[in-house]
Amino acid sequence: MEDDFDFSAAAGAVNDDEVMDDTPVTLKAGEEKAIGNQGLKKKLIKEGEGWDTPDNGDEVEVHYTGTLLDGTQFDSSRERGTPFKFTLGEGQVIKGWDQGIKTMKKGENALFTIPAELAYGESGSPPKIPPNATLQFDVQLLSWLSVKDICKDGGIFKKIVNKGEKWENPKDLDEVLVNYEVQLEDGTVIAKADGVEFTVQDGHFCPALSKAVKTMKKGEKVILTVKPQYGFGETGKQELGVPPNATLQITLELVLWKSVTDVTKDRKVMKKILKEGEGYEKPNEGAVVQVKLVGKLQDGTIFTKKGYDETELFEFKTDEEQVIDGLDRAVVTMKKGEVAVLTIAPEYAFGSAESKQELAVVPPNSTVTYEIELVSFVKDKESWDMNTQEKIEAAGKKKEEGNLWFKAGKYLKASKRYEKAAKYIEFDTSFSDEEKKQAKALKVSCNLNNAACKLKLKDYKQAEKLCTKVLESDSRNVKALYRRAQAYIHLADLDLAEIDIKKALEIEPDNRDVKLEYKVLKEKMREYNKKDAKFYGNMFAKLSALDSKTAPMAIDSKA
Repeated sequence: MEDDFDFSAAAGAVNDDEVMDDTPVTLKAGEEKAIGNQGLKKKLIKEGEGWDTPDNGDEVEVHYTGTLLDGTQFDSSRERGTPFKFTLGEGQVIKGWDQGIKTMKKGENALFTIPAELAYGESGSPPKIPPNATLQFDVQLLSWLSVKDICKDGGIFKKIVNKGEKWENPKDLDEVLVNYEVQLEDGTVIAKADGVEFTVQDGHFCPALSKAVKTMKKGEKVILTVKPQYGFGETGKQELGVPPNATLQITLELVLWKSVTDVTKDRKVMKKILKEGEGYEKPNEGAVVQVKLVGKLQDGTIFTKKGYDETELFEFKTDEEQVIDGLDRAVVTMKKGEVAVLTIAPEYAFGSAESKQELAVVPPNSTVTYEIELVSFVKDKESWDMNTQEKIEAAGKKKEEGNLWFKAGKYLKASKRYEKAAKYIEFDTSFSDEEKKQAKALKVSCNLNNAACKLKLKDYKQAEKLCTKVLESDSRNVKALYRRAQAYIHLADLDLAEIDIKKALEIEPDNRDVKLEYKVLKEKMREYNKKDAKFYGNMFAKLSALDSKTAPMAIDSKA
């Protein structure tokens, strides 16, 4: 076959972009269908396995028999007893093969009818293939090795030897366990290691390993061809026997990895999964969770152990400050049965104060770790599982919880309660008239209270939006005008603040809080006016000085 395929004679005058599209060719056994628009046809003889098909760059292995239209056989790998291997899409075979075999599944058997334009063209391939010959190939796709340019710059080519499990790939923060062997181009082994663990973003051995594992699945085994920029560069590595500008071949197996999550997005609560949980459900805020946990200091001292030696599991309600903040935040990211190690910085643990726990004292400013297993949980009821009266009752309850947190000075927690209360009754189309009145009053109250939280938290933009939402349904709400004016003052929108305060005083002329805020506003206006006067005074002084320097010289009348 290799001798028969003189590819330069294959009349490659056809542009692949013109003849092929990416639409899958779906056939039943015995059916025939055109591929592209240049006369290539495919008749399915035997269906293949699964859904995957090879792509350009993949190394495919096939058996085939080639005949002319009159049935004359000119070549057969089956008769030779040796499958034919080639790289798809690189012009190593005639165009009809490159285009047709891309549509096949593993184990599939098909008959391709290939016009001369996609075969050997006007010249043919003497003596067996005449000029302008249409050919037929009975092809069976035995297997293929996927080859990918993973960095899209030719720096690392990955050939898959064993496919992995599932579909997930490791991320930068994850800890991977790998086996690898590294060779030079002449076959010299320069490194070999099994059971090596490293964090993806930190890398190991050479840059290619971390680049490659991010594209791999659990259990996947690959052969990497690594150019110098992802190996040891222009200098090489003398102690390993790597010469300058060396291309490496690395056999790499991703045994497993432990998923690591930055729970708080500031690297201060990190979760490493030791055992995956079940399904997709996770606890929500207000869920009752049952866990086993062991808390340790950095030196290994155990300061708490719950749910193991006792008759009952350790139970708490999320988002109620029944445990430290980091543990509270992490547990709502877990699935039932999941086991994880949490590393929690002082800000989300016990802070700057000493804390006496059951088994040991946690010193000030301690980073702590917990090994935790989420045994079970009962989610707080979601709004879509409630009837209309239940929604109103739940909103009222969350509002009261918010009020308690506000009085305790926990403004962020209070804000979250008010937000959740408002969401319960956000859509009221199915409510009765009486329920709509109740819901409207609750929404106004929750949004106003939440605006007060946002002012305390210095989130003035959000405070202004919440007050505006209230005023859209009740334009004479004095509290909304007052709090929006406060937000405008902090945002330096003094004119808008004055409009709101004046309107509030029109409605309630004797409102003491609004009057006091008006005084604050007037003082702010005076400050800004002074600053403006000083700024413009300085600017005009500079302009005057500049004018005097550039004025024309006076005429001497005595001259």
